[in-house]
Amino acid sequence: MTDYSAGNTGDKRPVVTFLEVTDAHAGQRIDNFLLRHLKGVPKSRIYRILRKGEVRVNKSRVKAEYRLCDGDLLRIPPVRISDAKPAESVSVSLSRLLSNSILYEDDRLLIINKPSGLAVHGGSGISQGLIEALRVLRPEARFLELVHRLDRDTSGCVMIAKKRSMLRHLHEQLRSGKIDKRYLALVSGRWPQKRRVVNEPLLKNSLQSGERMVNVAPEGKKSITEFSVVERYAQATLVEAKPITGRTHQIRVHAQYAGCPLLGDDKYGNPAACRDFKKRGLRRLFLHAASLKVPLPPSDLADAPEFLMVRADLDAELSGFLAGLARE
Repeated sequence: MTDYSAGNTGDKRPVVTFLEVTDAHAGQRIDNFLLRHLKGVPKSRIYRILRKGEVRVNKSRVKAEYRLCDGDLLRIPPVRISDAKPAESVSVSLSRLLSNSILYEDDRLLIINKPSGLAVHGGSGISQGLIEALRVLRPEARFLELVHRLDRDTSGCVMIAKKRSMLRHLHEQLRSGKIDKRYLALVSGRWPQKRRVVNEPLLKNSLQSGERMVNVAPEGKKSITEFSVVERYAQATLVEAKPITGRTHQIRVHAQYAGCPLLGDDKYGNPAACRDFKKRGLRRLFLHAASLKVPLPPSDLADAPEFLMVRADLDAELSGFLAGLARE
């Protein structure tokens, strides 16, 4: 964004601001842009100035769903913004961990092997997640946005777009099912050799406590997961899970439905099996986003790859736990 503020720059009162849209924000809904640009302004106030036509794009009124275009001139009326809270610092240990967890990076895309226990974003009592930490560590970055999410306790590959054009491309690939995501999961019991696919609709519910629960239900959304056996252990099976759709807690609920819930899963797991394996040393959810195969946008370079393949090894905790299990 190029900023052309109007008024006395020495005056702290709010003034009309003119911004020129660049590629970093092209394609974004104007309401979402304003919610982030005008931090500290109530959401209701932002939608009010849009409805009243106080926000103009190229001198014209626009609706909240208008998508910004490269080169648009955006007029923002005088709006008083509360003093922003200083960005929370990132510990040296987390900074070092994230630096050592980078699997791939270019000028458009960053892929990180997210550690278990780190939320991908703040909220619900979490002040700082992966994306907030990255923005603090990279203050020069004009654009950093999560492409998709992993549960807090799930480790492995997470994509962060460094350009809005890449974010749009990857979202389209996700919607069309063209991104191949593979997970490793340790499930309780013996996974049936013939059970290759779980095709059951999933319904998301919220409990009074605010906790999200997902279950198989006819009125739910279409959900498909492919499973294959990687290794059999005494009382457990290591499986590879390939989600064809991308529903909340999909792998965990489909494994539960198949009769072999994930070990270390306090929400959908078998309590007795989880307690048994916890005594053996498994103290977290055994679910790891192990690999990604990502279609890349067209390139003018003759030798540019069509796909990006990225793999994330199991961390020492999970690989060490597997090494101590007896194989069948």
